[in-house]
Amino acid sequence: MNVDGKHFRSIWLGDDGWSAEIIDQTRLPHEFVIERLETLEDAAKAIEVMQVRGAPLIGATAAYGICLALREDAGDEALEAAEARLRRTRPTAVNLMWALEEMLAAVRNLPRSDRLAAAYRRAAEICDDDVATNRSIGEHGLGIIEQIAANKPGETVNILTHCNAGWLATVDWGTALSPIYLAHDKGLPVHVWADETRPRNQGAALTAWELNSHGVSHAIIADNAGGHLMQHGRVDMVITGTDRTAGNGDVCNKIGTYLKALAARDNDVPFYVALPHSTIDWAIADGMRDIPIEERDGAEVTHMRGRMADGAMMTIEISSPGSPAANPAFDVTPASLVTRLITERGVCQASRAGLLSLYPEQGDA
Repeated sequence: MNVDGKHFRSIWLGDDGWSAEIIDQTRLPHEFVIERLETLEDAAKAIEVMQVRGAPLIGATAAYGICLALREDAGDEALEAAEARLRRTRPTAVNLMWALEEMLAAVRNLPRSDRLAAAYRRAAEICDDDVATNRSIGEHGLGIIEQIAANKPGETVNILTHCNAGWLATVDWGTALSPIYLAHDKGLPVHVWADETRPRNQGAALTAWELNSHGVSHAIIADNAGGHLMQHGRVDMVITGTDRTAGNGDVCNKIGTYLKALAARDNDVPFYVALPHSTIDWAIADGMRDIPIEERDGAEVTHMRGRMADGAMMTIEISSPGSPAANPAFDVTPASLVTRLITERGVCQASRAGLLSLYPEQGDA
């Protein structure tokens, strides 16, 4: 996607051909800062502190983390230690584990002298595959938006989304936002309600920044406003991403997604989830029971970072001093509340049978 007329991916190789460069998402939307990752620890920290976030981008960053580790030591012990370090960074997004398994499969059985080049090749393939995958998700989701538009000719299609599942959460295009970008570029009148997404405000900061940069009509809303808009007919569809989708169609996404799905069901608003193949965890048969939920620092709830009137960035306390805070980062929306899943292979029911209709090779998983 473009930033001030220049195309960017969310992660890319530096001019030196070996370091990885990222957009520091903790500095958006007020500062556009590019950070250079030179070591395994740089990559791990970028994932942990959420300089990079979003399941597909976490996986891509971990892939380059393996490359950076192999630059220092291509031995078996070092490779296993690097994989273990990266695996610990974020427990919920399954793309992380998927990418690490892909990287290990690409290099584990090679002579040490061949591992580094093979690792960089596989990391590049993972990134390119993500871009193509997300473009395909967009094309399949576009058909849904077009159908809604056809049923209300001349009127705007109002879409509600939660958190950020745009190009900043992937290598490019995004998942939930990819169909919206394609619809906008095709000239369809679309408007996006962007949930602020407390506590880290990825909707207000990142989704709104993306949509603003691309010229898509949108408005930031408080997390609790979505149900009200649905009750008054101002939402035609909800679409979110997911950090892990269980084999039965349960979807795990940023905290608050479940509440949007409940409101959508109560108001007969279709609720879609967009995801790539790498986000499906076929080993989990019951997402409500078995998907691990990351618990993050309570300071994310009690404090907020923003820009002051003089332009300075500052972190302030917004809660009762001394009061503790709980901070579950994700929740699980049961498959029964999901209208359809949108993948790079097409649209399906949120169920094991639905997923297998698109991924029959996983029948024995």
